[in-house]
Amino acid sequence: MAKKVPTAKKNERKIFVLDTSVIIYDHTAIKHFKEHDVVIPITVLEELDNFKKGNDTKNFSAREFTRYVDLMSGQNSLQEWTPINGKTHGNFKIEMHNSSNIDAEKIFQEKKGDHRILNAALYTAETNPDRKVILVTKDINLRIKAKSLNLHAEDYTTGKILTVDELYTGNKILDKVDPNLINQIYEKGVCSAKDVLKKDEPCANHYFVIKNGNASVLARYDKPTKNLKRVTKTSSYGIIPKNAEQSFALDAIMNPDIKLVTVQGVAGTGKTLLSLAGALEQRRNYHQIYLARPIVPLSNKDIGYLPGDVTSKLNPYMEPLWDNLKYIKSQFTEKDKELKQINEMIENEKIVICPLAFIRGRSLSNMFFIVDEAQNLTPHEVKTIITRAGENTKIVFTGDIYQIDTPYLDSQSNGLSYLIDRLKGQNLYAHITLQKGERSELANIANELL
Repeated sequence: MAKKVPTAKKNERKIFVLDTSVIIYDHTAIKHFKEHDVVIPITVLEELDNFKKGNDTKNFSAREFTRYVDLMSGQNSLQEWTPINGKTHGNFKIEMHNSSNIDAEKIFQEKKGDHRILNAALYTAETNPDRKVILVTKDINLRIKAKSLNLHAEDYTTGKILTVDELYTGNKILDKVDPNLINQIYEKGVCSAKDVLKKDEPCANHYFVIKNGNASVLARYDKPTKNLKRVTKTSSYGIIPKNAEQSFALDAIMNPDIKLVTVQGVAGTGKTLLSLAGALEQRRNYHQIYLARPIVPLSNKDIGYLPGDVTSKLNPYMEPLWDNLKYIKSQFTEKDKELKQINEMIENEKIVICPLAFIRGRSLSNMFFIVDEAQNLTPHEVKTIITRAGENTKIVFTGDIYQIDTPYLDSQSNGLSYLIDRLKGQNLYAHITLQKGERSELANIANELL
C-alpha cells in the first residue's frame, strides 16, 4: 500500500509539480503560484518539445514557455532551485528523476509520459517530507491516478470562474412596472433608470424586459447617462430577431459604442447568424469582416489524417460559418443588391472566413471580428485576441459554455466563461445569454429533452 505523504502546515511554502496540460493551457502558469516553489518534470519538457512546431495555440504555448525557462535560468543549473520572478515569487527547478519508491509505471502497468510525471511528483514528495507537494494538472484522469497513490493533486484554477450557475446572463425581466414609465420609454425612447430600478444600479449595458400585464418594452441601461434606452426589434440584412434576447444581442452587435460583445447560448439560438447579419449591416464602418473559429479536430485527431491540401482539410471546420452566410444570402433574390454586395465582399476578401490560428501575427484594426465557438479557447487565448484590437475594431465572441470540445477545458475554465465573468460592468462591453432555440421545433425538443 502506498505510504501517505505528510501534509504541511497552513502557511508553509508548498511545492507544485506542473503537468504538460497546465503549460499548454497557460504558458505563464509558473508565475501564478505566489511564494510557493514549482517543479517541472523533465518529461514535461520532452512533451513540450513535440509541440514546438506548428501554428496552433498549443505550439505557441510550448515555444513561449521554453523561451521563458531559458531566460530565467541564465547561467544557473536547472537542477537547482532558481528564482522565478521577483521577490514575491518562489523558485523552480527541473526534476530529472522519474523513479520513486512507488513506481506508477509498474502499478498502472504501462510506460507513458503521464506515469513518468507521476513518478517525478512522488520522488519530489519523498525527498521533501517536510513540505506539501501537489501535482497540478488539467487532466482529470491524471488527478485521479495521483490521488489513488495518496499524492495530492489539484486542477489549475487560474482563469477558472467559481460557479457557472451564477454566471452573468446580461438581461433581466422586470414585472409590475408603472405603465406610465413603460409608455415614456416607448414614446421618448428613454427613461431615468432610477425611476424604474429604484436603488438598484445594474451593470453597464444590461438589458431589461420591462412589463406590466400585456404592456412591455425592451431597454438597455446606459451607464454614462444612467438612463434606460429603448431597444427596438430591427432587421439586419434580412435577419429579424425572433425574441427579446435576440433583439438584445443584435442591439449590442449594432451599437458602435460597445466594442466587445459576448453571446452565449445552446445550438440553434442564432448566435453566429445574428453576429454575421449585424456585421454585414455595418459593413461600411469597417474595412473587413472576419469570421474565425478554433480548430478542434474530431476525436482529438490531428487534421493531418484528412485528405487533400490545407484548404481541403480545413473546409469541414469552417462549413458552419459558410452555412450562416448562405442562409443570409437565401433571404434575397439574384436581382437584389444585397446579394450582389455579399458576393462582391467575398470575392474582394472584405468577408473572410478562416481558422483562428490563421490570424496570428495580424493587426486587428478597422475590423469587425467574430470569434465562433469561443468556449474552446483558453482565457489566455481570449486575452491575446482582445489585446490585439486596434482602432475601430469590434470583437464578438459566440459560443456555448456547456459544449466543450477540448479535453482540458470545462464550463468553468474556458475562455468564454472567464471573459463574461471578468468584464461584466465595463462600458465597452455587453453580454447576452440566448435561452430560446429558434432553429426548429425538433431542435428545441432535442435541446430540452436529450
